[in-house]
Amino acid sequence: MVISTIADTLTRGFENVSDTVSGTFFEPTIRLGVTGLARSGKTVFITSLVANLMDRGRMPGLLAQSEGRILSAYLQPQPDDTLPRFDYETHLGDLTARDPHWPDSTRTISELRLSLKVRPSGLLSGLQGPRTIHLDIVDYPGEWLLDLGLLDKSYSQWSEETLKRIDNRDLARDYLMLARAEDMSAPLEEPRAQKLAASFTAYLTAARQSGFSDCTPGRFLLPGDLAGSPVLTFAPLPPTPNPPRKSLAREMERRFEAYKSQVVKPFFRDHFAKIDRQVVLVDALGAIHAGPQAVEDMRHAMSDILSAFRPGQNQFLAQLLLGKRVEKILFAATKADHLHHTQHARLTAIMEALTRDARDRAQFAGAKTSAMSIASLRATVEEMRAHNGTDLPCVRGTLLDSGKQAAFYPGELPQDPTHLLGPARDGAAKWLDQEYQVMRFAPAQLNLKPGDGPPHIRLDRAAQFLIGDRL
Repeated sequence: MVISTIADTLTRGFENVSDTVSGTFFEPTIRLGVTGLARSGKTVFITSLVANLMDRGRMPGLLAQSEGRILSAYLQPQPDDTLPRFDYETHLGDLTARDPHWPDSTRTISELRLSLKVRPSGLLSGLQGPRTIHLDIVDYPGEWLLDLGLLDKSYSQWSEETLKRIDNRDLARDYLMLARAEDMSAPLEEPRAQKLAASFTAYLTAARQSGFSDCTPGRFLLPGDLAGSPVLTFAPLPPTPNPPRKSLAREMERRFEAYKSQVVKPFFRDHFAKIDRQVVLVDALGAIHAGPQAVEDMRHAMSDILSAFRPGQNQFLAQLLLGKRVEKILFAATKADHLHHTQHARLTAIMEALTRDARDRAQFAGAKTSAMSIASLRATVEEMRAHNGTDLPCVRGTLLDSGKQAAFYPGELPQDPTHLLGPARDGAAKWLDQEYQVMRFAPAQLNLKPGDGPPHIRLDRAAQFLIGDRL
């Protein structure tokens, strides 16, 4: 382990120097990490961002575009030959077809390189010709990012925190009954371990579908070729003082440590440590609809995510990153098109409150953070509808399940975010004075003019925050 850590440190140090030299003297590269919590629309975000950077008619908020300095944009082969390519063309075809549909979500890491030819600004504009800037977009599941929080924890700490967090959730009832009935000091029997892991995985799957955010270990949900392996055959168990060797509890602890060293660390060593900018997509409306417990769970997830970008006392990350940190992090509440624009500021305020609380808890510093409400692809139009003598701000779109057109009023978000975060912290079972609804809309048919990318909400401002200073 010591030799491996030293090798990782030396390799990362060499890569940092190489990246600095390459960016200074040749063609600079921005590595943008894109991840999202459950149902946040990560694939649509990347597809729409690339399409709107290639056809920039709807990107006035990107300063380099409004100044006319972006001359062209084109796709190139990604630099890492070992990573799958993000299937941009297929996903764009899904969204722009005569009968459009949402693309399949990606279930593993992928990458795409978009190169921009940009004319310099300021005093250098008359002295230098256009330069090429590469944007390497790295797409990975949000559950993998949350796994970083496991590196600071022992098996007993993780088990205690997990069991406490899920203790009052009906979704976890079957697993909790199974775990509490186990004799953790008994010798390991593989079928028992597999039954526990399968039950815990079933809980994680149900929790993610119900709007909960903190669904770790992430590879339990996206196992890939690790499915059925011992490194994914463990689960949180009640405390067992001094468990004997070869017992169920001791083997669960060993496999938890193997998961950290053989699954989590390689991902962050090979991919996460190279990211310059990061966007975290969040389905905040879905969590609000799911209720106070889901919102509280999201608040904790925000804290864990920010901790992932600040190594703190974690020696593995401190040595791996060698002072390199993500420079900017954007937390984006997606599906803003499910609300009338009069409520967008309230949704943004909720995201700001969530991230500010997370930043305080994580004592985060060293990178610029921002919160925003966006829609990567606008699927609705706005209208006002009379109801009981008042006008309700609604959105109209095609319902995903029935294919019918419908106008929808989701409820009014509070002006003060604490009206949501307070009951969530207090463990309320449901909202007392309001019901928030979520409707699933299908993508609208697009009729794009030459030079225009897909319609969106504030995607240009998101791009300006993430990469505008480097263009």
